[in-house]
Amino acid sequence: MNWILKNKEQYQRNIKLAGPVMIGSLGHIMVGVADSLMVGKMLGPIPLAAVSLANSIFHIPLVFAVGIAFGLTPLIANADGEGNIGKISRLWKNGLVINMTFGVLVMLLLLASGPLFGHLGQDPEVVEYALPYFFIITTGIVPMMMFLNLKQFAEGLSDTATATRVSLIANFINIVLNYLLIKGVWIFPELGLLGAGYATVISRWLMYIGLYAYIKNKAKFKKYWKARKEEVFKWKTMKDILNIGLPTGLQYIFEVGAFAISAVMAGSIGAFPQAAHQIAISLASISYMAAGGLSAAASIRVGNQLGQRDYVQLKLAATTLFKMVLIFMAISGGLFLLTRNILPTFFTDEVEVIAVASQLLIITTLFQLSDGAQVLAQGALRGLSDVKMPTIITFIAYWIIALPASYMLAFWLDWGVVGIWIGLAAGLTFSGALLTKRFYKKANELIQKANIE
Repeated sequence: MNWILKNKEQYQRNIKLAGPVMIGSLGHIMVGVADSLMVGKMLGPIPLAAVSLANSIFHIPLVFAVGIAFGLTPLIANADGEGNIGKISRLWKNGLVINMTFGVLVMLLLLASGPLFGHLGQDPEVVEYALPYFFIITTGIVPMMMFLNLKQFAEGLSDTATATRVSLIANFINIVLNYLLIKGVWIFPELGLLGAGYATVISRWLMYIGLYAYIKNKAKFKKYWKARKEEVFKWKTMKDILNIGLPTGLQYIFEVGAFAISAVMAGSIGAFPQAAHQIAISLASISYMAAGGLSAAASIRVGNQLGQRDYVQLKLAATTLFKMVLIFMAISGGLFLLTRNILPTFFTDEVEVIAVASQLLIITTLFQLSDGAQVLAQGALRGLSDVKMPTIITFIAYWIIALPASYMLAFWLDWGVVGIWIGLAAGLTFSGALLTKRFYKKANELIQKANIE
């Protein structure tokens, strides 16, 4: 408590930055939870398993594009610390070009990947439901990437509240449309699982249009619209963004790809284990996305302090954020443990699915601290523009440790989907420990170098 009071200003700044992002992230993930909940309750375990399968494939290339978008925030935060308005404007507009390019490429890649579904050893009925839903949600990638460009721009300038407000409104509309379109309420057609897909795409467009309208007309952003046209296509600026964005995208691919393959593993065991896996993923992602808000704050604060060359404050800012994320994840883990037999019942009435999901939530409890540490460390290191070694660490954690361990425990020892999750927990623990260690090593090096100079 004394330590918190001593660093009260740090915690206040962290909360001011992270609070809106956490709320926005929770709002976003709650839409995913609402999708799973509504699909599971209204349509049954097979369509729920289909959502799991479709999202597993959908998110692998998507998170790569999202990771590239995240390369913008620490660079803008750094330029803001320097007070360089022209640089901020160039970064933002060149970032839009990058986001649009990767958004279109990822969308085309996903639309061409439909035949893949038939070769994954999944229940044929699940595949039949998954494919049309998959194609619909894929069309929402481009507006999402355009939204992320504006979001990362605003967050880099320490404005984390604007995008959150827009996201919450759009996400609320998404949930309402889910209800209207899945069952066909009032004048709306009954579209079943497809209705959830259409609701998602509509909300993506609303998020972009809403944030664009706000930033375009807000006085504090007007000075950043004035970059010369020739600066929109500036290769050096694009290279700076990609130097952070590409490794960050790979980090997300390694992590999300591992969870996607775990979903396929669960599906090869059966539709019910896959549905239980989706329930546990939906719930675990709530705490993960909230921790992601603190990670975004770490990226902004570290990047800003790096621009000001205040390395002691840089380390202090990150340390307070590490403490905050660990406390938050400890509380989340406790709640998962206490409610493990209750939460799955909101998604399905199938006794077998509920029993397995309850077991998975016990494992979720165990890796909360590791998950929080690794996502916070990723954000802090991104603020330092240190992304290459973290990418290697992430690859080793998920693809050398987590997935082989998951396979062996699930199929060699016959532990089923529980074994899959124990393997994932092992990878998260490795990643959290090494990434945290690396951040403090880099921060201490900066402090020592500044003292020598």
